[in-house]
Order: sequence, then C-alpha cells, then structure tokens
Amino acid sequence: MAAAVAAKLRGGLLPQAGWLPTLQTVRHGSKAVTRHRRVMHFQRQKLMAVTEYIPPKPAISPRCLPPPPKPPKEESALIRLLRQEIAVVFRDNRMIAVCQNVAMSTEDKLLIRHQLQKHKISMKIFPNEVLRPFLKESKYQNLLPLFVGHNLLLVSEEPKAKEMVRILKSVPFMPLLGGCIDDTILSREGFINYAKLPSLTLLQGELVGGLTLLTTYTHSLLRHQPIQLTALLDQYVTQQQAGDSVVSASGKADPPDAAPDS
Repeated sequence: MAAAVAAKLRGGLLPQAGWLPTLQTVRHGSKAVTRHRRVMHFQRQKLMAVTEYIPPKPAISPRCLPPPPKPPKEESALIRLLRQEIAVVFRDNRMIAVCQNVAMSTEDKLLIRHQLQKHKISMKIFPNEVLRPFLKESKYQNLLPLFVGHNLLLVSEEPKAKEMVRILKSVPFMPLLGGCIDDTILSREGFINYAKLPSLTLLQGELVGGLTLLTTYTHSLLRHQPIQLTALLDQYVTQQQAGDSVVSASGKADPPDAAPDS
C-alpha cells in the first residue's frame, strides 16, 4: 500500500515525456578561490628594498632644460591664399590706412563700406597671425606697432586721404591709427595734414601760372634794354638833325672855344 502511494506520488510529481519543469533549482554563489598571493617573507622584503635600483639624478634639472623643438606646422591652403591676397593689396594700392576694428552692427559696417566704395576705397580685414609675418619681411616694417588688436585696412589705388578723413570724422568709434601713402609712413596727424593739401590739379594750375608769370617778366626784362637803347638813339639822331639845321641856317659854324692859357 505504501509502495503504491509512493509510486503514485512519484508519477504525479515527476514530469512526463516532452514536458519541462516549471521551476528549476540553480545554484548561486561565488567560485571557490584556490590560489592566494603569498606574502613575501620579511627578510626578502628587506633584501629587495636594499637592492632596488635608484637611477642617478641628472646634473641639470629637467625643468631647467629647454623644451624639445616642436615639429614645424604645415601651412594650410587658406593661409597661403591670405598671404597672396595681402601681397596683392600692398603692391597694387598707393594708399593703405590702418583703423581699429571695433565692434559695430552689420548695418553700420555696410553703410561705412558703401560710403568708402563711392570714392573707390576698399575695406580689407586680415588676421594678425598672417599679416604680421608678411610685414616683418617687407619694407612696411614700421607699421608693425599698429597691428596689436583687431584692425582693418582702408586701401585705394589713388591717394584719397581727404575723402577718407572726411568719412571717418563722421564715424568716431572707428579711429584712424596710421598708414602709408606711396611708401611713406604717416601717422594719424600726417593723414590729416595730407588731407588739407590742395589737389594735384590745383597745384599744377598754380605751377603753370607761376611759370607763365616768370616767363612774361623775363620777356619784359629782355625787351626793356633794347627799347631804352632805341629811344636814346632816336633822341640822339633828333638832336643831331636839329644841330645840322641850325648850322645850315647861320651859314658858318660857330668858332671853337679858345684854349685856356697855360
């Protein structure tokens, strides 16, 4: 009876063919560690400490040595293009003015650019990292102190200092620092004095007028002596003719004056 009950329970609990148990017993736990690092013997520790290699100290501290040379950086295509554009600007323009590039709105910058473009004055902006090396190797080395912060260039093929100074006076927040005209370095006061000079046409007219006046004065001086000589000769001839007529009227010549007694 007991065996039958056990068989029945065993048949009811065990899974039938093709079935899987709903619950499975899984063992969770760490693996047994079979190897531990053995502690070094005390005498061996002292031996290793005594025989440890100590590298010699350098004669000069590494902090006192110069840093190792850095590999040269390769120039990008943009840097080469900017350098070529700078060379063209300094070669093809007679007037180059340096102004401080202050923060201004886009509308103000477009308005100033338009006013300058009316007189054929262009506004150029180049980074100092490219502009300063170019100036060091050119004849414009004296302009280097002007390129410290943010700057811009006002360039024109002809010297238009008067128009540029007049426009910059209406824009006080963009000061003029200096520049050059025909390879002559000028400061801000130099540009202002250059703008006060008369135009080239007026100077040419004054020069032509002065040369004409000198020519007229020279011509009058050259004619004065011959005219005076001619007048004197005419007067002499007239006097001679008057004397001859008096002699012919009297019939004889006047006796000569008696010589004084010695």
